Amino acid sequence: MIRRPGFLREMRGTELSQVDRLLEKAFGRRDEADLVKKLRSDRVLAGEQVLPFEDRIAGYAALSEMRSPDGWLCLAPVAIAPEFQGFGHGRRMVGILAEWARRSGVFLVVLGEPEFYRRCGFSSERAAGLTAPYPVSHLLLAGPGDDAPKEVLKYPHAFD
Repeated sequence: MIRRPGFLREMRGTELSQVDRLLEKAFGRRDEADLVKKLRSDRVLAGEQVLPFEDRIAGYAALSEMRSPDGWLCLAPVAIAPEFQGFGHGRRMVGILAEWARRSGVFLVVLGEPEFYRRCGFSSERAAGLTAPYPVSHLLLAGPGDDAPKEVLKYPHAFD
């Protein structure tokens, strides 16, 4: 019998250290774990989602409040534990968040591998009118409507 992670859900306070270890294992360095700690201390995290598996965490995604435009969120970091990679868990997790953004009327931006995030429901074309401090070639957008908004993105200070 194949065992699969459960459903994406909000992270619990008791899972902080597990998420910290998962981020370090998934990225092979502490940068992303330190970023999340800074986002938490700055109180700009709109949500922290986890993909549970038995008594551990198989995946993690952070949603942070953009400084501008008002009401927009960014998705970063996203991580799947190495032993769970390659099974579609990341695509499923990110796809759920993209669909949530569309249905709830929230614009959600992500900076990452365009091919992967397109398969999850994000659009490079809709992000074409955005101005960001990062390479626009890797910027994607999910959310309401089909338009390509023209906005200047200001990320949380932790990303500086």
